[in-house]
Amino acid sequence: MPITNYTELKSAVADFLNRDDLTSVIPTFISLAEAQMQRVIRHHKMMQRSEAEIDTRYFALPSDWAETVRFHVIGDRTYRLELTSLDDMLQLRQANGNPTGIPTHFAHVGEQLEVYPTPSGTFDVELLYFKDIPALSDSNATNWLLADYPDVYLYGALMQSAPYLDDDQRMQVWSTLYGNAVQSINQESKKSRYSGAGMRVRINTY
Repeated sequence: MPITNYTELKSAVADFLNRDDLTSVIPTFISLAEAQMQRVIRHHKMMQRSEAEIDTRYFALPSDWAETVRFHVIGDRTYRLELTSLDDMLQLRQANGNPTGIPTHFAHVGEQLEVYPTPSGTFDVELLYFKDIPALSDSNATNWLLADYPDVYLYGALMQSAPYLDDDQRMQVWSTLYGNAVQSINQESKKSRYSGAGMRVRINTY
């Protein structure tokens, strides 16, 4: 049977399990699978651009942020900010007297970004990031992942069903099929993002 929406996905999970008494818990299997997929899938369809103005040391990440790809200042002088650890960020501030100026570094602080130096004015920036995969529900019947890769949803939900059903034998089967699907999705995305880039050789000059 085709799996093109949330209802069909729930029916397919019930069919594969050969059970008609799991209607109330199958949505939980799907939600648990989605939580796991959010952590391991990184596809180019998840990439999102967000432009903003910054004039303070801290500012909030987008609500659908999952992982940062790139953060840079835009405008007359476009350049990339360097990602640093919180410890290194503190050392930069201590070593340089906690200056203000043109931002050069950033770090993640909970649901915020911290920039260094603290901006001395207003700067236009762009954040390129992986956004969350939209969760399925009765009111959101499909998304790009289900449309393109229904197998990862099916095997992910089946994998989550195994502990509930105390089904250790099929746990290995579902886990293998799910892992292969995730790996294929990530590899396909990487190939589409970097194909044609070619090999680059860096020559150090002295």
